Amino acid sequence: MVPFLRILGIETSCDETAAAVVERDAKGHSNVLSDVVLSQLDEHSAYGGVVPEIAARAHVEALDELIEEALKRANVSLNDVDAIAATSGPGLIGGLLVGLMTGKAIARAAGKPLYAINHLEGHALTARLTDGLSFPYLMLLVSGGHTQLILVRGVGQYERWGTTIDDALGEAFDKTAKLLGLPYPGGAAVERMAQAGNPDRFDFPRPLVGEARLDFSFSGLKTAVRQAAQDIAPLSDQDVADICASFQKAVSRTLKDRIGRGLQRFKTEFPATFPATGEKPALVVAGGVAANLELRGTLQALCDKNGFRFVAPPLRLCTDNAVMIAWAGLERMATGAAPDALDVQPRSRWPLDSNAETLIGFGKRGAKA
Repeated sequence: MVPFLRILGIETSCDETAAAVVERDAKGHSNVLSDVVLSQLDEHSAYGGVVPEIAARAHVEALDELIEEALKRANVSLNDVDAIAATSGPGLIGGLLVGLMTGKAIARAAGKPLYAINHLEGHALTARLTDGLSFPYLMLLVSGGHTQLILVRGVGQYERWGTTIDDALGEAFDKTAKLLGLPYPGGAAVERMAQAGNPDRFDFPRPLVGEARLDFSFSGLKTAVRQAAQDIAPLSDQDVADICASFQKAVSRTLKDRIGRGLQRFKTEFPATFPATGEKPALVVAGGVAANLELRGTLQALCDKNGFRFVAPPLRLCTDNAVMIAWAGLERMATGAAPDALDVQPRSRWPLDSNAETLIGFGKRGAKA
């Protein structure tokens, strides 16, 4: 039986500095003792996006104090934790260096094992922390850098069924917001404006809808938004609201088609997995874009129609956080996985499924997705 475990998690992959202490008992149940996150929103908002150098410097300034605060809130010392888990990729290399080097230093000084965690694996396993899901399940990862449909077979066992061939969905939201003069972060601004808009005013394209492949594309949709805005410029507040609502509707319809096909594939490949236990198959949504309530509603209705359980972790665990990094470390420890050597290097690119064909962004540091 797996023993009781407690771990300190560190997350610095982008523009949130975070630390957390999480426990896992012998039955696999979780207990979050502390969860500290410092957002860098104010530092980056003036630039309309994340500036890597500013992000890295902010991590350096804040991380030590956040770790101390996380330990204090958890009422434990370093002697009371069994291991250190730190994000090792993918992400901004400067931020990754700060967090991973800090994790290495603590592990060395305290004599604790180190687990270098894939940030995307943290997202993939969060639903097991919050909802106790059994394997396998589907995950839709929608963030500023990734849009992927992934089969989660087990800890460290991932199959990418679909990915974006151009822009990530979060990137499309942010660029649409910037085009329309809305503040950063763009996703929240577009959703807010869409509430007062007419979603039927503009008939924006639904890329790849109807195709058997499960990939995504949002570049053409983004271009259509820009063209519509140019055609009716100067824009009134109502114009902006209508564009946002129509954009959001196009995204919703695209996801409905793409994910709907994914659910059908899952039922075909795993026809007898769940009926015996009475547990429904599950679709998990993760990543910052998962905070969008309209998209959540679309996915919930889709799951209800297809007999799936829809799992959306609390909003604070959908965005970047150290709880998911700590939990991923605990899951790895529970499988008996060996810790990482202290010479492990950060990876700005680190796909969950290393065997999947590269469709976008292969460079010197490897495949983006």
